[in-house]
Amino acid sequence: MAGKQTPATTLLTKRGISHTVHTYQHDPKADSYGLEAVDALGLDPSRVFKTLVADVDGKLTVGVVPVTGQLNLKALAAAVGGKRATMADPAAAQRATGYVLGGISPLGHRSRLPVVIDVSATDAGATIYCSAGRRGLEVELAPEDLIALTSATIAPIAG
Repeated sequence: MAGKQTPATTLLTKRGISHTVHTYQHDPKADSYGLEAVDALGLDPSRVFKTLVADVDGKLTVGVVPVTGQLNLKALAAAVGGKRATMADPAAAQRATGYVLGGISPLGHRSRLPVVIDVSATDAGATIYCSAGRRGLEVELAPEDLIALTSATIAPIAG
């Protein structure tokens, strides 16, 4: 795999945030990128989070939920004061974040997007895992650091 640096890892390093980058060989045939990371790295699935981009009343919004759960779009909309949410157009999500699907990190987006992290992240342990900005690349960091760096709202958005 080419270097581990992505906008997400660069941001973490620049801000002096303690983190660990984990790599694994991505299988293009994997059904779920998050569950692939769980299996490949031997992780507890309750500590691994996926990043999804939704359109809330015409504004792209990021939802971060456990890999074993689903994003509750109604709850996401409510968390940001919106009325209606749908999954974002994949091309729009990639353009706004600067990442490819399956490798979208909650950190280091090309455009500043509101981020909502499921409340379960605060109970998941001392560290959690999320995409580091590339398929086959996960970053482990403290949930409070992820929340602070993304200026995230914490809400029950997993269904």
